[in-house]
Formats: sequence, structure tokens, C-alpha cells
Amino acid sequence: MIFLTAGESHGEALAGIINDFPSGIEIDADFINFELARRQMGFGRGQRMSIEKDEIKILSGISKGVSTGSPISFLIYNLDWKNQKEKLDNEEAVLSPRPGHADLPGILKYRLSSIREVLERSSARETAVRVAIGAFAKLFLNSFDVFILSYVEQIGKIKIDEDKFREKVKKSFNPLKHKLDSEFLERIENSLVRCPDEEAADKMMSLIKKTSAEGDSLGGAFRVIASGVIAGLGSYNQWDRRIDANIAAAIMSVPSVKSVSFGSGLSAASVTGTGFHDKIFYSTKDGFYRNTNNAGGVEGGMTNGEPVDIKAIAKPIPTTKKGLKTVNIKTKETVISFKERADYCAVPSAAIVAESMLAIELVNAIQDKFGKDNILEILQNYKNYLNYLKNI
Repeated sequence: MIFLTAGESHGEALAGIINDFPSGIEIDADFINFELARRQMGFGRGQRMSIEKDEIKILSGISKGVSTGSPISFLIYNLDWKNQKEKLDNEEAVLSPRPGHADLPGILKYRLSSIREVLERSSARETAVRVAIGAFAKLFLNSFDVFILSYVEQIGKIKIDEDKFREKVKKSFNPLKHKLDSEFLERIENSLVRCPDEEAADKMMSLIKKTSAEGDSLGGAFRVIASGVIAGLGSYNQWDRRIDANIAAAIMSVPSVKSVSFGSGLSAASVTGTGFHDKIFYSTKDGFYRNTNNAGGVEGGMTNGEPVDIKAIAKPIPTTKKGLKTVNIKTKETVISFKERADYCAVPSAAIVAESMLAIELVNAIQDKFGKDNILEILQNYKNYLNYLKNI
């Protein structure tokens, strides 16, 4: 599936178009709106999220609640548009770029007269469309028993025990349904910072509150995991068909993300080959399997049947009340960077967006192997492949 997004942060609406979405999939608008609501949650979000109530308005590609195979188009209206329109129409040129943001390279690249034109499109508000598209992708993945979750491992210097909770996730997956133990999942979803460690979560929220009071922002780290992914998606044949490269690019596109790794990839430089690589086992019940997942479910650019396990690190948000030293684009004088209404910590929200980007890339890989047109046809091809795997 190919998609495009359009719209500005304070424009009337955001828009999305999806092409190559198969026919025959039931589309639950309530589920899509639920996913949009998840993106808006999280301790450390700014005032904007108390104004918006994101809901999708589907314009095409769906008939009687079922996808038709035609391009899907939709809108998400910005409730804050009316509040900001007069102010922005009369705003003087914004010329003090924020370090760490798209402001300076954007205004230089497009030869614009104000940073406003850059920040309206480069704003993370655009990710609402991607979460909606990711919800469509998740509805597709339901037919293949693929389940995606995310949780926060770190905010600022507050960390959870990474190995402990990766092991908890592994034990919580139901090997038949590939769905997470509901108690553990509820603990993540009910946490204001999407952290399964309640003690660490409390410390994270205290740190966010303290840092925001000081006029500053925080980054952190989160993990995104997909269970139920079969072996053989992606390919080693060409560089642009390697599934880990495609997933990494997709998650790197999430605003503020500066690092993406698979499995235990961040520690790979400090261990030997025999200590890092996942030993292969076989049983008549489970087929080929591993007892560890340091590779993060991908080897040689292809999924290997283990959960696809990704860690991403997000930088602190560039917009702060304190501001940073910068240079006025016209006068070249040293000034303090522009202050726009913003979040203090968006790591939990970034994790939700990353879920969507992972879902989209998994759909692309499944369609590449099993077809694009109709879900029943794709499922038939998929079941043939499962039968092959069982009898190899």
C-alpha cells in the first residue's frame, strides 16, 4: 500500500490517501478513531491535545463498511483552526529558527519568507494521518494474526530494566493467537507514559513535570514489537527489499526519532558472534524457533519467524519555553529561538506513531509476497505458504 499525507498543523484539515489497499476488508471507523485517540494521550502533551478530538471522515474507497480496492481518501479536521486563523493571517514573519527543528534548513531549501510555512507542515501534527493509515494497516494484519504493541523504556535518565520487560513481553504472547496477555497490555495502555513499570512510570512523570516547569523538554526510548510475523517477508536480493531497512526508514521518519535498532542491536558491538546470534532449534510442534531474539526477528533482510522487535530513541522536542541561542535569518543577530506551543515530552505518542509505521511496512511486505488485490485471495496464498512451512 502506498500513501500520501497532506495538510498543515493549523490548517482546516489533514488529509490522507491510500492506494493498493485490498478489497474485502471490513473497516471499523471506531477502531481508527480509537487509534487516533491513543496518539493524543500521554503525560507531557501540550495544550493542543486538550483542544483537538481527532476523528476520521472517510471520503472514498469504502462501500457499506468494506474496502473496495479503490484509493481510500479521508480527512481529519483541525478543531484549533478557527482559533488560530486570524492570528496567523496577521502574524509577522517568524525569523528565529529553533535548533533541532526543520526551521532553518526548510526555509533555505524552499526559499520561504517565514519559518511559519516550514513549521506548519513539518509539525508532528501530520502524524495523526499516519496513525489513521496505520489503523487501516492493523485491520489488514488482523487477518494474519499479527499483533503490534509498544511501550516506553526510558524518559530522560529514568529507565526500566530492559531485559526484564523484553522477557515479560516474550512470555506474555499467546503462541496460538499471537496476542499479548491482557493484564500486561492493560498496564501499558493505562500508564500515562506507556511504561509497564509503575515505579519507573511515576518517576518519569515527576521528571516531566519538573522539566516542563523549568521551560525545557525531554526525550527517551521506546520499543515496538510485532508478534505473529511469519518467516520469509522481505528479501536479500536487492538493498531496497530488505525489510529491516524499510522498517528502520519508516520509524526514523517519526518526528524526534534519532536512532533505530533491532533486538539487542545497540549492544552488538560489545559481544562476540557466538554470544550474540540466536541459536536455531526445531520441534514438530513449533517448527524452526529460537530461544533468544537478539536479531529482533530479522536476518539477512528477511523476517525469521520471531517477533519483530525494535527499539527507537527520540530526542527532546526542539521547541522549549527557555529557547536556545540562534540567529535571526534577516539581521544575522544572535537571538533566542522562536517559541511555539508544543509538548514537553512526546515519547509515548511517538511510540503509537511507530506502531503505525511498523504496521504499514508489514502490510507492504505481506502484499509483496502474497498479492495486493483482494483479502481472500491474499489469505489463500498465505495459507498455501503456511502449509509449505509445516511440511518442509
